[in-house]
Amino acid sequence: MDSIISVLSDNLPWVWVAVTILCVVIESLTLSLTTIWFGISSFVMVFLAFTPIPFGVQLFIFAALSLILLIFTRPVVKRKLNQKKIATNYERIIGQIAVVTKKITALEKGSIKINGMEWTAAVKEDITLTEGSKCIIEEIAGVTAYVKSI
Repeated sequence: MDSIISVLSDNLPWVWVAVTILCVVIESLTLSLTTIWFGISSFVMVFLAFTPIPFGVQLFIFAALSLILLIFTRPVVKRKLNQKKIATNYERIIGQIAVVTKKITALEKGSIKINGMEWTAAVKEDITLTEGSKCIIEEIAGVTAYVKSI
């Protein structure tokens, strides 16, 4: 047991380098913003391992620093990364009313006009929308707007 501790204490910087690499690899595979903080802490510990600080104290510093980073910085980073997506043009028209410009049936696509733009349109139900009638846009798939009657 003493020989393991002496070998470990002689190679402490390399132990922390290995922990850093392991944490970064796990984070890159999971992208959960959890193990990255342990990786940052272990990277700091690489430099502290060159000081005469005992291994037990280094472990305590590593755990404390990791928890501080996890608790205080993870929510901030997560919020910055998960900012709401800005709706693009096609997302903005979902739920809006459009005018049918070419007849739409269950078997044949037609077209609609909304906000001055012409869209290819289709229906998912067995209905027919005649030219000039109004419809609601349910979803967009590629360049086709799926509509339903009002």
